[in-house]
Amino acid sequence: MDIGILGSLAVGERGVSITPTAPKPRQVLALLALHADQVVTVGTLTEELWGAAPPRSARPTLQTYILQLREHIACALRQGESGGAGQGESGGAGQRCAKDVLLTVPGGYLLKGGQGTSDLRDFERLAGLGYRAMDAGDYAGAAARLSEALELWSGPALADVHAGVHLATEIRRLEESRLCALDQRIEADLRLGRHRELLAELTVLVSRYPTHESLCGQYMLALHRSGRRGEALSAYRQLRARLVRSLGLEPSAALAKLQRSILMSGPAGVPAPAGTSAPAGTSAAGRLAPAG
Repeated sequence: MDIGILGSLAVGERGVSITPTAPKPRQVLALLALHADQVVTVGTLTEELWGAAPPRSARPTLQTYILQLREHIACALRQGESGGAGQGESGGAGQRCAKDVLLTVPGGYLLKGGQGTSDLRDFERLAGLGYRAMDAGDYAGAAARLSEALELWSGPALADVHAGVHLATEIRRLEESRLCALDQRIEADLRLGRHRELLAELTVLVSRYPTHESLCGQYMLALHRSGRRGEALSAYRQLRARLVRSLGLEPSAALAKLQRSILMSGPAGVPAPAGTSAPAGTSAAGRLAPAG
């Protein structure tokens, strides 16, 4: 099973898509794909589809959606079988069938990923390699691995799937993972002296996440190292105004320290040393409130 989540939902078997077009079956498949090789309970699926007040017909309707997904899987298995040999819902001796891919288990259902690809699994593997490289001081390696991880994203996770309560939570978790990887990739690039190359990207990011302290700190440092001290200080003032206005909070002590360091350096001051780009103790999530 090949699973794509980091963008539009794309699930395929043997090169043939099994992704349905109807909204609710797509929700079911998305939740199963997110938790491939794990049991997703009937209760979780029901709550995802209908919230806290499901209709009386919820269970048989869910069973219908599972049957529809199995029909898609069976069709993919038939098309993917070399020579056109048929295999469907039941399959023959030694043949893999739809029920071998989407299993009914006690309490719920399980989608088997098998040996197929998963962009989420690849992202987590590459990001992990990048984090370990950062910890080892291999900033070039970290930047490369984290860039590879981020390139797997083609847009917001599950961008074309209606999200109920469970998918919405998972999407937020995935976005947090992406932001953590992005934060560390920018940190690695700053440590490699790539501050000028980062300015365009950071300008977009601080506009998209206007109260994200870590990104603002990185933006301030990139500006300062590029000889744009006034703009770096202005970025801090704008962030502070947003935090106070929207959350009633002052910037973190680490970010305020960075601001004072830039202020005291003077117009021709020496750029801050490598490693001060992300204020200490500020998580990649920061105080996050996307614009708009």
